[in-house]
Amino acid sequence: MDVRPLPDLARLRELIQASAPCDGAFELRVPGVFASRVSRAQKAWHHAVQRPALCLVAQGAKRVTLGAEAYDYDANRMLVYAVDVPIMAQVTEAPYLGLRLDLDPQRICALTAQVHPQGLPAAPEGRAICVDAADPALLNAILRLVELAARPGDSDLIAPLVMDEILIRLLGSPLGRRVASAGLENSRTHRVSQALSWVRAHFDQPLDVARLAALAHMSPSSFHQHFKAVTSMSPLQYQKALRLQEARRLMLLADLDAGSAGRRVGYQSPSQFTREYGRYFGDAPTRDIARLRRVPEPQDRGPAD
Repeated sequence: MDVRPLPDLARLRELIQASAPCDGAFELRVPGVFASRVSRAQKAWHHAVQRPALCLVAQGAKRVTLGAEAYDYDANRMLVYAVDVPIMAQVTEAPYLGLRLDLDPQRICALTAQVHPQGLPAAPEGRAICVDAADPALLNAILRLVELAARPGDSDLIAPLVMDEILIRLLGSPLGRRVASAGLENSRTHRVSQALSWVRAHFDQPLDVARLAALAHMSPSSFHQHFKAVTSMSPLQYQKALRLQEARRLMLLADLDAGSAGRRVGYQSPSQFTREYGRYFGDAPTRDIARLRRVPEPQDRGPAD
């Protein structure tokens, strides 16, 4: 594998360091663009529900897991989230400097028709997460976008144009099919994404797979198969991850006790909540929250990248 440094990385590192003055994630003046800094490699996993996004690394390396699958990326590889997924992330090489650009599915859908007027190239749809070699032309466009964030007058006018350039280059890359499929109504990824949106909005309610299948215009058996192909987990596992992450957030930030948090996210049995929480986060709710309060995760400053 070619590991020669990409052009523009040194300048991008400077800009991220200026935008992220300490450990954490910081939104730039360009909406939906976040710069992240982490000083040390992490032993603990950071849990989050990640929206569609393009992530790249200017320094260091990171690992993301979706279900039982792991994805590693560094300064030579970029990562894309095509749909909303509950993930675990961990900085594996530090100091780490990263950038995340949130993706607008509607804008992607509009640009897809221009980039691929004859339709998308035939290719199998895959997981919600994909990794590929970083593209120098795409990196250069991202660098220009981050530079614009330091010039408020210019960023308001020019940043949307540069963001379109980034999306166009992304759609023309090997990741383009995966990115575009989330916005195409006849794609499996888009139909599963419709169901994901419903689960996210109603995660505290009993899971009705037949209803989700109807939203996706699939039979229940086909829906279950396609759901797992995209998210690497079953609908029930997906809902459970959303519930547990929200319960953790409520205990940490709203100071709810474990019983109240469990009920708030839809658990009827306190013992079941405690058992599943321990399996997911590696410790009982009370001990886990006490640990987080002693040693807060750097990413708690903002969204993960």
